[in-house]
Amino acid sequence: MDKETLKRRVAELIEEERETIIAAGKNIYKTPEYGYKEFETSRKLVGYFKDLGLEVEENIAITGMKAVARGGAEGPHVAVLGELDAISCANHQDAVETGAVHACGHNIQVAGMFGAALGLVKSGALEALSGQVSFIGTPAEEFIELEYRDELRAAGKITYFGGKQELIARGHFDDVDMAMMFHALDMGDKAMLIGPESNGFIGKKIRYIGKESHAGSAPEQGINALNAATLGMNNIHAQRDTFKDSDRVRVHPIITKGGDIVNSVPADVRMESYVRARTIDGMLDANVKVDRSLKAGAMAIGARVEITSIPGYLPILRNHDLDDLFRDNLFFLGLTREDLIEGGDFTGSFDFGDISHIMPAIHPMAGGVVGNLHTRDFATVDENRAFILPAKAMALTVIDLLYDQAQGAGRVLENFKPKMTKATYLDFLKSVDRKETYPAGE
Repeated sequence: MDKETLKRRVAELIEEERETIIAAGKNIYKTPEYGYKEFETSRKLVGYFKDLGLEVEENIAITGMKAVARGGAEGPHVAVLGELDAISCANHQDAVETGAVHACGHNIQVAGMFGAALGLVKSGALEALSGQVSFIGTPAEEFIELEYRDELRAAGKITYFGGKQELIARGHFDDVDMAMMFHALDMGDKAMLIGPESNGFIGKKIRYIGKESHAGSAPEQGINALNAATLGMNNIHAQRDTFKDSDRVRVHPIITKGGDIVNSVPADVRMESYVRARTIDGMLDANVKVDRSLKAGAMAIGARVEITSIPGYLPILRNHDLDDLFRDNLFFLGLTREDLIEGGDFTGSFDFGDISHIMPAIHPMAGGVVGNLHTRDFATVDENRAFILPAKAMALTVIDLLYDQAQGAGRVLENFKPKMTKATYLDFLKSVDRKETYPAGE
């Protein structure tokens, strides 16, 4: 069967199964769970892939899963990814008791991933392909609940707070040659965005330690950790004109604990922050300035500060060869250039950026939703654009890569020069992962 006919068969099969795919997305939407807690979400997804007759590996990186579909001949290994976790947005109308809700559209991702698998498997297209496709449900993309993840790390259950970081470290991408996924985004009347670029970030946990005393009768006997924290944040603000515009730096600390009781001088104040930038060098430069600012706040008040830096995510790198294949498949499906956005500048962060430093990868954005990500306004309004179109486009891109002895994948790999090997990537994470107390030795 020629490639175009094969593509049409797969696209038609996905269209026939559209209600099944959409129902899967809605089912997962009903049970939003935070990172490394996605037990019900993973259970549902495992069931969908087992129903397709695929071998499924469960409980990878605590809650992750991987289903493997093998082609008719040996060849490269393509991974299609979807994220399992939800975000916290308690004022969203569909938030559950924990405050969790899929206001980032991860339920759309995993349903689209399932739809791509359904099309490739049920159509029989795999027999014409050389290689294998893994459909990986990845946990813990949202970098939240840092205390909980710290507990998991202390117990030896994880090494890294991000799910894709953990999967890379555990070797689940060792035999993968290239990867793809998509993300939902409100783009008005546009259907798809090709080639987004994003910031990376370093995570921060900060604890200011002072000395308690009665806030009314003896404040002079205390050391006010809240004042130290406030000065630390003001110092960060004073750094902002030192950040290069091209680095797109974003620093946004919050105080998670401001003290214990109102009539006691705060002696234990906690903060969290991200230090975001468009490049790794920009992240590292801004991180030095943020640490310096936090220490100055402690020095001014005579407090101590514990600064824990946590490996966050790397910026997304664009792969034009894969972008071209994906775009051509959107045209094959009937879209025009007027339906697309070329390139995107995102100062938010995605852990898929880590994948893109190691292998060819694409992360297009799909429409069909309204409202900003992570807000009460986020909702799906066009199920075809949100679920079905990206499922078709990913499946057809897999065909382009693995058809005809995987010549398409061969061209992509030949042109690709990784920014990092797995070893240098893990070394970088270790270099960022540190805890410092200032003043030292006290």
